This record gives sequence, C-alpha cells and structure tokens, in this order.
Amino acid sequence: MLTELSGWTVAAVVALGVLSVAAGIAVFVVDSMARATFALLASFLAVAGILLAFDLVYLAVVTALMMTIEMAIMAVFMIMFMMNPAGLMPMTMVHNARGSAAVGASAFVVLVVGIWTVDWPIGRTERPEDSTRQLGEAIMGSHMLVMLVIGLGLFATILAGTVLATARGRYDRFGADLAAKRPDDPIPGGLPR
Repeated sequence: MLTELSGWTVAAVVALGVLSVAAGIAVFVVDSMARATFALLASFLAVAGILLAFDLVYLAVVTALMMTIEMAIMAVFMIMFMMNPAGLMPMTMVHNARGSAAVGASAFVVLVVGIWTVDWPIGRTERPEDSTRQLGEAIMGSHMLVMLVIGLGLFATILAGTVLATARGRYDRFGADLAAKRPDDPIPGGLPR
C-alpha cells in the first residue's frame, strides 16, 4: 500500500509511526498517571493521522474522537478518585518491570517476525465506490439501537463524572459576590470563614 502513496505521504506515515511508537513508550516511562494518559492520547492521535494518510477518513475520525473522549474521561476520574492529586505526583507506572519487559519484548519479536515472514494474501476484489458508506452500514446496520444506547450511556457518564468532579459550596450557585455579603456564615464544612 505504501508504494501507491506519494513521497510526502510516505514521509508523513513514517513520521507519525515513529511518533506513535515514541508516545507509546512514553506511557511506561513517565512518572505520573496524567502524563501517561496524555502520552497515550498522543499515540492514538498519531495512529489516526496514519489512517488519514491512507485515506481512511471515517476510521481516522472515529479513532481520534473515541480516544480523545476516553482520555478526557480517564483524566476526570483521576482527578475525582486518586489520592494522588490529578495523577501528577511521581509514581511507578510499571509493576513487575522485568517480567513485563520480557513479555513485551517477546510479543514484539513474535509480531515483527510474523509481519515479515507470513505470506499475506493480496486482495483481488475491487474497492467499492464508497467504502466509508459500506463500512458504516456494516457496523451500524444491525447494531443501530445498541450504538445509540452506548452513545447515550457514554454521554451520561461524561456529564456525571464532570458534575461529581467539581466541588460546589453553598454560594457557588449564586456567585462570589453573594458569599462576600455574608462573611459570618460558616462554610459548608461548618468551619467559620
């Protein structure tokens, strides 16, 4: 497929591939959950860029949107539930470092050997006129109701997570000027101002 692309496109695919791998490695190198989250997002966005270079616009947009929303939800839940504020304090991101490195290196070697030694089939069928429409119908045709329910569930999760992550006091709804008018009132924890 790379032989059918222009020189600039091949260069962009290679650069985005290197960026994707580097950001993927950074997920395990950085020392906080927040940085790992954004490194993972950068890796997925680079993959979306590669899909865009291959003229797979639908898959590129879906990948970019899904990963951006997923990482945003992850960041909100980190802020809500972690004792480590916003996941920014240094922490170890890898457990059993030697074992995980051995498994990762072995999987990488097996995959690379498979990529270069397997006799991959060559597709002999012609591409449809509108492959995006065909893919959309294949994905959404019999699963439209499921996809709509999942979409609403994800949207409700984002809203609920955002609402739970924001701390609201007694006067937050009415503004800071109202709070300034009542300096003797206790704050929501019962402590005097």
